[in-house]
Amino acid sequence: MILVIDVGNTNIVLGIYQGKELLHHWRLGTNRSATVDEYGIMIHNLFQMAGLGMKRIDGVIISSVVPPLIPILERLSKRYIHKTPLIVGPGTKTGLNIRYENPREVGADRIVNSIAGIEKYGTPLIVVDFGTATTVDYIDEAGNYLGGAIMPGIGISTEALYQRAAKLPRIELAKPRSVIGRNPTTSMQAGIIFGNASQVDGIVRRIYKEFGTKPRVIATGGLANLIASESETIELVDSLLTLEGLRIIYERNEG
Repeated sequence: MILVIDVGNTNIVLGIYQGKELLHHWRLGTNRSATVDEYGIMIHNLFQMAGLGMKRIDGVIISSVVPPLIPILERLSKRYIHKTPLIVGPGTKTGLNIRYENPREVGADRIVNSIAGIEKYGTPLIVVDFGTATTVDYIDEAGNYLGGAIMPGIGISTEALYQRAAKLPRIELAKPRSVIGRNPTTSMQAGIIFGNASQVDGIVRRIYKEFGTKPRVIATGGLANLIASESETIELVDSLLTLEGLRIIYERNEG
């Protein structure tokens, strides 16, 4: 069995794979100040609830967009699981041809999502990840990663409205009945939900026009289902795409 760990700015997602089967997965809040032992206790408790022992883990792979947490989780893996983890980064064998100006500047999550997307859905492909930032990445017919667009995430935008506009409330992210809100809460919900869906659709259509192709559009991330239901271009949601990409990369490096 392998443990895959995806570290985002807001959440850490973990999964246990037996071969190609995902046995368990969990989502934790990202805590930059947590110690090795605090993370170790959390993961130990998750394993216990799933009826698993850490000794059954044969390998660990980590992708992270939060650099300070990489050494913390690396030490956790060595101390509690007794495995040196594979860290996704420069030098990792991915099989992805990255055509970015500086490939080292591409976020590990974007690489991992692209690997899984190509493997599962073919090319050309657009992957939309609704995380702390919303990213839209394009992979061409030949499987080259060409880059993409990065926008403020839904959570960031919502919190900014609350913090910077004195009379606006903190709201629940839920789809309103109408695009025309009749109070501050539903007005904000309409702007955020329908606005983000239209924003993604606009970027995707510009990709269609610029490259003269119409690739499949796959969404992932914690809020993907909420926005995808209002999008005209997103074809399907794969909430576990990143975990699948980590499994694939692990096999390419350790298989």
